[in-house]
Amino acid sequence: MNAILREMWHTWATGGPVMAAMAILSMLMFLSAIRLLMKLNFRGLTRASDAALRGWVADPTQAPHRVRELIRYSQDEIHSVRDIEGRFREVEATEVTGMDRGLAFLNVMVIAAPLFGLLGTVMGMLLTFKAIGIGGSSTSDVIAKGISEALVCTQTGMMVAVPGLVMATIAKRRRHEYVAFLARLEGITLRHFRPEFGGMTRMFTRKEAKQASAQAKASNPQPALA
Repeated sequence: MNAILREMWHTWATGGPVMAAMAILSMLMFLSAIRLLMKLNFRGLTRASDAALRGWVADPTQAPHRVRELIRYSQDEIHSVRDIEGRFREVEATEVTGMDRGLAFLNVMVIAAPLFGLLGTVMGMLLTFKAIGIGGSSTSDVIAKGISEALVCTQTGMMVAVPGLVMATIAKRRRHEYVAFLARLEGITLRHFRPEFGGMTRMFTRKEAKQASAQAKASNPQPALA
Protein backbone atom coordinates (compact mmCIF):
# COMPACT_ATOMS: atom_id res chain seq x y z
CA MET A 1 0.00 0.00 0.00
CA ASN A 2 2.80 2.40 0.90
CA ALA A 3 4.54 1.63 -2.39
CA ILE A 4 1.38 2.51 -4.31
CA LEU A 5 1.01 5.77 -2.41
CA ARG A 6 4.65 6.66 -3.02
CA GLU A 7 4.24 5.95 -6.74
CA MET A 8 1.11 8.13 -6.87
CA TRP A 9 2.89 10.96 -5.07
CA HIS A 10 5.90 10.67 -7.39
CA THR A 11 3.62 10.85 -10.43
CA TRP A 12 1.78 13.80 -8.93
CA ALA A 13 5.00 15.64 -8.12
CA THR A 14 6.40 15.20 -11.63
CA GLY A 15 3.28 16.74 -13.17
CA GLY A 16 4.28 20.29 -12.37
CA PRO A 17 2.16 23.21 -11.13
CA VAL A 18 -0.79 22.38 -13.38
CA MET A 19 -1.57 19.33 -11.24
CA ALA A 20 -2.87 21.55 -8.41
CA ALA A 21 -5.38 23.15 -10.76
CA MET A 22 -6.24 19.68 -12.10
CA ALA A 23 -6.97 18.48 -8.55
CA ILE A 24 -9.34 21.37 -7.87
CA LEU A 25 -11.03 20.83 -11.22
CA SER A 26 -11.50 17.11 -10.64
CA MET A 27 -12.99 17.69 -7.17
CA LEU A 28 -15.47 20.24 -8.53
CA MET A 29 -16.38 17.98 -11.44
CA PHE A 30 -16.96 14.82 -9.40
CA LEU A 31 -18.87 16.64 -6.65
CA SER A 32 -21.15 18.36 -9.16
CA ALA A 33 -21.66 15.07 -11.04
CA ILE A 34 -22.59 13.16 -7.89
CA ARG A 35 -24.94 15.94 -6.79
CA LEU A 36 -26.61 16.03 -10.22
CA LEU A 37 -26.98 12.25 -10.40
CA MET A 38 -28.56 12.17 -6.94
CA LYS A 39 -30.97 14.91 -7.98
CA LEU A 40 -31.87 12.97 -11.14
CA ASN A 41 -32.43 9.68 -9.34
CA PHE A 42 -36.00 9.13 -10.59
CA ARG A 43 -35.58 5.50 -11.67
CA GLY A 44 -38.62 4.21 -9.76
CA LEU A 45 -40.82 7.04 -11.03
CA THR A 46 -39.82 7.13 -14.69
CA ARG A 47 -40.38 3.38 -15.02
CA ALA A 48 -43.84 3.45 -13.44
CA SER A 49 -46.62 2.02 -15.59
CA ASP A 50 -49.53 4.07 -16.95
CA ALA A 51 -51.88 2.24 -14.59
CA ALA A 52 -49.78 3.34 -11.61
CA LEU A 53 -49.74 6.93 -12.89
CA ARG A 54 -53.53 6.91 -13.32
CA GLY A 55 -53.89 5.70 -9.75
CA TRP A 56 -51.58 8.45 -8.47
CA VAL A 57 -53.46 11.14 -10.42
CA ALA A 58 -56.81 9.90 -9.09
CA ASP A 59 -55.51 9.69 -5.52
CA PRO A 60 -52.31 11.73 -4.92
CA THR A 61 -51.98 10.38 -1.38
CA GLN A 62 -50.99 7.01 -2.86
CA ALA A 63 -48.17 8.53 -4.91
CA PRO A 64 -44.52 8.42 -3.80
CA HIS A 65 -43.29 11.42 -1.89
CA ARG A 66 -41.15 12.79 -4.75
CA VAL A 67 -44.12 13.03 -7.11
CA ARG A 68 -46.95 13.65 -4.64
CA GLU A 69 -46.39 17.39 -4.38
CA LEU A 70 -46.06 17.67 -8.15
CA ILE A 71 -49.42 15.98 -8.70
CA ARG A 72 -51.10 18.11 -6.08
CA TYR A 73 -49.63 21.27 -7.56
CA SER A 74 -50.96 20.34 -11.00
CA GLN A 75 -54.47 19.75 -9.56
CA ASP A 76 -55.05 22.38 -6.87
CA GLU A 77 -57.34 25.29 -7.80
CA ILE A 78 -57.56 24.48 -11.48
CA HIS A 79 -60.49 25.73 -13.56
CA SER A 80 -59.70 24.43 -17.04
CA VAL A 81 -57.42 22.14 -18.99
CA ARG A 82 -55.24 25.14 -19.82
CA ASP A 83 -54.54 25.60 -16.11
CA ILE A 84 -53.16 22.06 -15.93
CA GLU A 85 -50.96 22.64 -18.97
CA GLY A 86 -49.71 25.89 -17.45
CA ARG A 87 -48.80 24.16 -14.19
CA PHE A 88 -46.72 21.58 -16.02
CA ARG A 89 -44.98 24.31 -18.03
CA GLU A 90 -44.07 25.98 -14.73
CA VAL A 91 -42.64 22.71 -13.40
CA GLU A 92 -40.55 22.27 -16.53
CA ALA A 93 -39.34 25.87 -16.33
CA THR A 94 -38.14 25.43 -12.75
CA GLU A 95 -36.93 21.84 -12.40
CA VAL A 96 -35.74 21.00 -15.91
CA THR A 97 -33.98 24.36 -16.28
CA GLY A 98 -32.05 23.69 -13.07
CA MET A 99 -31.04 20.29 -14.39
CA ASP A 100 -29.85 21.87 -17.63
CA ARG A 101 -27.70 24.35 -15.70
CA GLY A 102 -26.10 21.51 -13.76
CA LEU A 103 -25.45 19.57 -16.97
CA ALA A 104 -23.92 22.64 -18.62
CA PHE A 105 -21.55 23.17 -15.67
CA LEU A 106 -20.56 19.50 -15.69
CA ASN A 107 -19.87 19.60 -19.42
CA VAL A 108 -17.64 22.64 -18.95
CA MET A 109 -15.63 20.78 -16.31
CA VAL A 110 -15.29 17.74 -18.58
CA ILE A 111 -14.05 19.90 -21.46
CA ALA A 112 -11.67 21.83 -19.21
CA ALA A 113 -9.87 18.71 -17.89
CA PRO A 114 -8.03 17.78 -21.13
CA LEU A 115 -7.37 21.47 -21.77
CA PHE A 116 -5.53 21.70 -18.44
CA GLY A 117 -3.63 18.58 -19.46
CA LEU A 118 -2.71 20.27 -22.72
CA LEU A 119 -1.54 23.31 -20.78
CA GLY A 120 0.73 21.10 -18.70
CA THR A 121 2.04 19.49 -21.86
CA VAL A 122 2.93 22.88 -23.34
CA MET A 123 4.66 23.96 -20.12
CA GLY A 124 6.66 20.72 -20.02
CA MET A 125 7.77 21.11 -23.62
CA LEU A 126 8.78 24.72 -22.99
CA LEU A 127 10.91 23.53 -20.08
CA THR A 128 12.47 20.92 -22.34
CA PHE A 129 13.31 23.41 -25.09
CA LYS A 130 14.72 25.84 -22.53
CA ALA A 131 17.06 23.16 -21.21
CA ILE A 132 18.18 22.31 -24.72
CA GLY A 133 18.91 25.97 -25.43
CA ILE A 134 20.88 26.53 -22.23
CA GLY A 135 22.86 23.30 -22.31
CA GLY A 136 25.20 22.28 -19.50
CA SER A 137 25.81 19.18 -17.42
CA SER A 138 22.25 19.01 -16.06
CA THR A 139 20.58 19.29 -19.46
CA SER A 140 19.53 15.65 -19.59
CA ASP A 141 17.87 15.85 -16.16
CA VAL A 142 15.90 18.97 -17.09
CA ILE A 143 14.85 17.47 -20.41
CA ALA A 144 13.65 14.32 -18.67
CA LYS A 145 11.72 16.42 -16.17
CA GLY A 146 10.07 18.46 -18.90
CA ILE A 147 9.04 15.41 -20.92
CA SER A 148 7.74 13.70 -17.80
CA GLU A 149 5.72 16.76 -16.85
CA ALA A 150 4.22 16.95 -20.34
CA LEU A 151 3.20 13.30 -20.44
CA VAL A 152 1.86 13.15 -16.87
CA CYS A 153 -0.33 16.21 -17.36
CA THR A 154 -1.78 14.82 -20.59
CA GLN A 155 -2.45 11.45 -18.96
CA THR A 156 -4.06 13.02 -15.90
CA GLY A 157 -6.29 15.25 -18.00
CA MET A 158 -7.61 12.26 -19.94
CA MET A 159 -8.09 10.21 -16.77
CA VAL A 160 -10.19 13.00 -15.25
CA ALA A 161 -12.19 13.72 -18.40
CA VAL A 162 -13.25 10.16 -19.30
CA PRO A 163 -15.18 9.31 -16.10
CA GLY A 164 -16.62 12.82 -16.12
CA LEU A 165 -17.88 12.25 -19.65
CA VAL A 166 -19.48 8.97 -18.60
CA MET A 167 -21.25 10.61 -15.67
CA ALA A 168 -22.42 13.50 -17.85
CA THR A 169 -23.89 11.02 -20.35
CA ILE A 170 -25.74 9.16 -17.58
CA ALA A 171 -27.07 12.44 -16.16
CA LYS A 172 -28.25 13.56 -19.61
CA ARG A 173 -30.08 10.28 -20.15
CA ARG A 174 -31.79 10.56 -16.76
CA ARG A 175 -32.78 14.14 -17.58
CA HIS A 176 -34.47 12.97 -20.81
CA GLU A 177 -36.23 10.19 -18.89
CA TYR A 178 -37.59 12.70 -16.39
CA VAL A 179 -38.86 15.01 -19.16
CA ALA A 180 -40.61 12.04 -20.77
CA PHE A 181 -42.12 11.15 -17.38
CA LEU A 182 -43.49 14.69 -17.01
CA ALA A 183 -45.05 14.43 -20.49
CA ARG A 184 -46.70 11.11 -19.59
CA LEU A 185 -47.97 12.48 -16.30
CA GLU A 186 -49.35 15.58 -18.02
CA GLY A 187 -51.18 13.51 -20.62
CA ILE A 188 -52.75 11.23 -18.01
CA THR A 189 -53.74 14.21 -15.87
CA LEU A 190 -55.39 15.92 -18.84
CA ARG A 191 -57.32 12.77 -19.73
CA HIS A 192 -58.42 12.43 -16.11
CA PHE A 193 -59.81 15.98 -15.85
CA ARG A 194 -61.23 16.51 -19.35
CA PRO A 195 -64.68 15.07 -18.50
CA GLU A 196 -64.95 17.47 -15.56
CA PHE A 197 -64.28 20.47 -17.82
CA GLY A 198 -66.44 19.20 -20.68
CA GLY A 199 -63.57 18.24 -22.96
CA MET A 200 -63.66 15.58 -25.67
CA THR A 201 -63.01 12.11 -24.23
CA ARG A 202 -64.51 9.83 -26.92
CA MET A 203 -62.06 7.62 -28.77
CA PHE A 204 -63.02 7.32 -32.47
CA THR A 205 -62.47 4.12 -34.40
CA ARG A 206 -60.91 4.34 -37.86
CA LYS A 207 -64.31 3.83 -39.53
CA GLU A 208 -65.95 6.56 -37.45
CA ALA A 209 -63.05 8.91 -38.16
CA LYS A 210 -63.52 8.45 -41.92
CA GLN A 211 -67.26 9.08 -41.60
CA ALA A 212 -66.65 12.25 -39.58
CA SER A 213 -64.13 13.47 -42.15
CA ALA A 214 -66.59 12.82 -45.01
CA GLN A 215 -69.35 14.68 -43.18
CA ALA A 216 -67.03 17.64 -42.57
CA LYS A 217 -66.12 17.81 -46.25
CA ALA A 218 -69.79 17.59 -47.25
CA SER A 219 -70.78 20.42 -44.93
CA ASN A 220 -67.93 22.63 -46.21
CA PRO A 221 -67.77 22.11 -49.99
CA GLN A 222 -64.84 23.65 -51.85
CA PRO A 223 -65.79 26.53 -54.23
CA ALA A 224 -65.63 25.60 -57.91
CA LEU A 225 -62.82 27.12 -59.94
CA ALA A 226 -63.82 29.53 -62.69
